[in-house]
Amino acid sequence: MSRPSPVAFFKQSLKSEAFYADEIINIYLMRPLAAVVVWFLYPTSITPNQVTIIAVLIGFFAAIVYTFGTPVAIALAGFLVTAKDIFDDADGQLARAKQLYSRRGRFLDSLGDVAVDIAIFSAITFVLYHSDPTPITVILGIAGLFGITLRVSYHVYYQASFLHLEDHYKLNRIIERVTEDDKRGDPVALRLQILFNIVYGWQDRLMHRIDSWCKGKFLSEQQVKVWYTDRAGLRMSGLLGFGTEFALLTICSLLNALHVYLLLNLFLMNGILLISILYRRIILRSRLMR
Repeated sequence: MSRPSPVAFFKQSLKSEAFYADEIINIYLMRPLAAVVVWFLYPTSITPNQVTIIAVLIGFFAAIVYTFGTPVAIALAGFLVTAKDIFDDADGQLARAKQLYSRRGRFLDSLGDVAVDIAIFSAITFVLYHSDPTPITVILGIAGLFGITLRVSYHVYYQASFLHLEDHYKLNRIIERVTEDDKRGDPVALRLQILFNIVYGWQDRLMHRIDSWCKGKFLSEQQVKVWYTDRAGLRMSGLLGFGTEFALLTICSLLNALHVYLLLNLFLMNGILLISILYRRIILRSRLMR
């Protein structure tokens, strides 16, 4: 199978040409690296779903390596977290390159992410608890897991809303509900969708409520379009995706500073989330109401 250059793959596999709708680290580092992976995989029979499984296995392996607790092991686990993120980008880029979109893959990817998050944060908490066996350590670990889960859901909500306005990426519904077509479709995809709704359904509804509180109820169609395409808003929510979150974890792992990571997770990243919400509620909403 003939293939273009990795650079061409990178351009063809982006969700959108509007770079401000994605994470900065994804555009300039993770997705280009993923494009190289896709370039090698493109002529093979490897499917996007198989790449998703590879990403999940790398994530689980990272969690296992963290539990050794030595500085070398923690640094290696940090590299594995980045490798997981690269392959996590590569599955979607391979799907777009080969035009192999599937609802089954959409749910498999998201469920794999939460399984890896649980494994990694459990491992980090386990390691830190050995050196600091206090309830605070456990609380920080649990807060870190819930924090990254909710922040990524916030990022995905606004990115998906933007892409829907661009008429892209409609395989991902902003809020998943089981339809009659879903019931008549792929039974494996349906089971994955039901499990997805258990894990993510309440998060999607929460993000919708936050968004409704921020923008109010009386925006015109044009105002709604401006709301979901606002560059400043998208850039802020773009700091809360997996690429940025895992880059922070990797850096702290290389510095053997997992305690610092949990504190940054709690205060820095949630601070960015709060600023993003207040920007939409106070500044962007006021601008649209003029």
